[in-house]
Amino acid sequence: MGMQTRILKPSQRNLRRLGHVLRKGGLVAIPTETVYGLAANALDPQACAAIFRAKERPAHDPLIVHVIGLAQAEDLAEFNAGARRLARRFWPGALTLVLPRKSCVPGVVTAGGNTVALRSPAHPLARRLLRVAGIPLAAPSANRFGYISPTSARHVVEGLAGRIGYVLDGGDCPIGVESTVLDLTRPNRPRILRPGAVTARELSRFLRRPVAVVRQRSRGRMPLASPGMLERHYSPRTPLRLTARIAVRDPAVAVVRWCKPVGATAPNVFWLSRGGGLAEMARNLYRVLRLADAGGFREICVEAPAPGAGDLADAIRDRLQRAATRR
Repeated sequence: MGMQTRILKPSQRNLRRLGHVLRKGGLVAIPTETVYGLAANALDPQACAAIFRAKERPAHDPLIVHVIGLAQAEDLAEFNAGARRLARRFWPGALTLVLPRKSCVPGVVTAGGNTVALRSPAHPLARRLLRVAGIPLAAPSANRFGYISPTSARHVVEGLAGRIGYVLDGGDCPIGVESTVLDLTRPNRPRILRPGAVTARELSRFLRRPVAVVRQRSRGRMPLASPGMLERHYSPRTPLRLTARIAVRDPAVAVVRWCKPVGATAPNVFWLSRGGGLAEMARNLYRVLRLADAGGFREICVEAPAPGAGDLADAIRDRLQRAATRR
């Protein structure tokens, strides 16, 4: 697309500048606690359409709208009592709520559907920019569609240089995987459409009712109920394979382990954590996959999380399974 892409430091002057860009219909890549998002005015259909063009994102995949808090969210969606309780407990944070949309939300945001996905991010820079801009921001991950999500400003530039004007540099994302998406359109039957850092166990305990996890994935032929439901997503260009036990000796195959191996390692061996902590694994997942993808390997072989490894392991497993799905 040929424009210059600039990385801006988070000064108050730059935030005011970026708020003006967003109000005028421009695009800005912003840090959140989960991954970097490509933000536009959620109430401007043309600005939101520009997100789809920059990412090469199919129109059937809806966008998540970021808000400063519950009051702004209630302008955009019909909240039930359970949704209000969840927002007061888990916002700001990594929980996205899917609810019936109000008419002010453009159809391009919802892929023509009757629901809208909303969350209030916890990252301080995202919150400062939301306040300065004074508008809700539609913001899917700031990468080319289907590729590994970005968790640093450099990752954004690697994928979208020349396609967007600005990246707000907020450092590395502290969580590292996308938000949990919870469908509350049927209040008595809450469903997780995409696992994330807010787990089914936490939500079930808080709501005092079972929370189902939807395992069915879409091949993308129909409009989706929520982002993050495609069968193939978060994928490196190098073929990726999940395996329960890694015994690869081929130096042309990248090996990604959950923990740092004991003793000497080889240039084709990567790891997600030093000691086995799930939060560290999630935070490093996309960075390590990008490193392996850039190494010129024939294949990336990833150690699969063991069943019962922990709630956050479900989110990591979900991303890896989608990344491993063949085209």
